Amino acid sequence: MAKPKLARDIVGGLVAVIVVIVLLGIAGAIDVVPAGLLVALLMAGGAWLLRRNRDPAPRAPEVEREPPNLVSQAFLDAIPDPVVVLNDAREVLAVNAPAREALGVHQLGGDLAMSVRHPKVLAAVEALASGAASVSEQISLPVPIARTYTFHAARAPHGGDPRGARIVLVLHDETRARRAEQTQADFVANASHELRSPLSALIGLIETLRGPAVDDAAARERFLSIMHTEALRMTRLVDDLMSLSRVEINEHVPPREAVDIEEVLAGVATALSVRAAGKSMTIGIACSPALPKARGDTDQLTQVFHNLLDNAVKYGKPGTGIEVTALPVAPNAAALPANGVAGIAVSVRDHGDGIAPVHLPRLTERFYRVDAGRSRRMGGTGLGLAIVKHIVNRHRGRLAVDSTKGEGSTFTVFLPAAREEPRAKVEA
Repeated sequence: MAKPKLARDIVGGLVAVIVVIVLLGIAGAIDVVPAGLLVALLMAGGAWLLRRNRDPAPRAPEVEREPPNLVSQAFLDAIPDPVVVLNDAREVLAVNAPAREALGVHQLGGDLAMSVRHPKVLAAVEALASGAASVSEQISLPVPIARTYTFHAARAPHGGDPRGARIVLVLHDETRARRAEQTQADFVANASHELRSPLSALIGLIETLRGPAVDDAAARERFLSIMHTEALRMTRLVDDLMSLSRVEINEHVPPREAVDIEEVLAGVATALSVRAAGKSMTIGIACSPALPKARGDTDQLTQVFHNLLDNAVKYGKPGTGIEVTALPVAPNAAALPANGVAGIAVSVRDHGDGIAPVHLPRLTERFYRVDAGRSRRMGGTGLGLAIVKHIVNRHRGRLAVDSTKGEGSTFTVFLPAAREEPRAKVEA
C-alpha cells in the first residue's frame, strides 16, 4: 500500500503548485499563456501518476480444475464391443458393460492380468507401453464359454493428464462367424459319415427290388418297410444335425428369458405320455413350491427335457416309472459354474439297465452310443445328449449323470435362476 500513498502525496503537491500558478496569472505576475500550458502539463502528469499507482482490481480466486476425462462412462457403455482403457502400468482406468460381462473386468485400478490372462493381450499392452502405435491379434478365450475375438489395441492421447488413458483395448466378437465355418465343416463330415449306411441300405434294397425280387410281392412289402425306416432315420439324423448346428452357433450368447420350468416339464410329459403308456410306464413330476423361474430359452429347454425324457422312455424297463424332480439350488452351492448364483436342479431318473462307468465321460460326444445296435433299432441318432450338453452350456448351466448298472440312470440339469423373487404356490 506504500506506492498508492506516495502517489496521492505527490498529486496533492501538484494541485498546490497549480493553484499558486493560477493565482499568479490572475495577478499578472506571469504571462497567462505559459501559465495555462504549465497547468495543463501538471494536471496530465498527476492523472497519469494516479492511474499508474492505482490499487489493482481484486481477482477471483482460480479454481483448480480436474483434467477432463477422455470419454464418459455412458459413452463407453453405448459401445457394443468390450472396451478396456488402461495406463502404461497396465492398470484398468475404465471399462464398459460388455467388457464387464464378457471378460469379467470389474475392479478399476487393478492389473488387467487379474481378469484377462491371455498372453497375446498382455504382450500387446506391453508393446504399446513401450512405444508401439497399435496391435491387432485374434485370440480365443475359453471361459465362461469358448469365444473367438479380434482385438485391437492402440495408444490414445491423454490431454496432459498424467492419470489419463494411455491404451485403449477393443475386442470384436468373431465367435459366430468362426463357429458357422466350423459347423459347416462338421456338418459335411458328420452327414457324409452317418448317412453312408442308410443310403447304402436303400441302394441295395432298390437294386434287389429291380432285380431278383421284381415279382416277389412279399419281399417287396418287407423291403419297402425297411426303406421307409431308413428314410425316417436319415430325416431324424439331418434334423438333429441342423438342431445341433444352430445351438453351437449361438452357444456363446446366453439367453435372457425367465422360463417357468414346471410348465415346460408338464408340456414335455404330456407330449411323451402316449409313448410311455405304450410301455406301461408313468411319468411323475415333483416341483418345489418355491421353485424360481430359470434364466433361459423356452424352446431350447423344452428340447433338453424332451431329449432326456425320450431317452428315459426308450431305455427304461416296461412297467416302471420315470421320476422328474425340480428343486431350487442355493447361491453358495457348487452346482453351477458361476459362484454365488442361485439356480434350479432338474433330475430325470429312469429304471433301466443303467450305464457302465466307463461310458459316462463320453455320453455327450457326437454319435457316441453305449449300444449302437440297440440305439439304431430305437431310432436314436447319437446326437440327443450332445444337443443337451451344448444347450446347457449356452445357459451357463451344468449336466451331471449318475448311473448304476442294473438299476437305472439319473440325468440332472443345473440352470441359473432368473433374477426375480421365487414364486409360491397358492392352494385353491
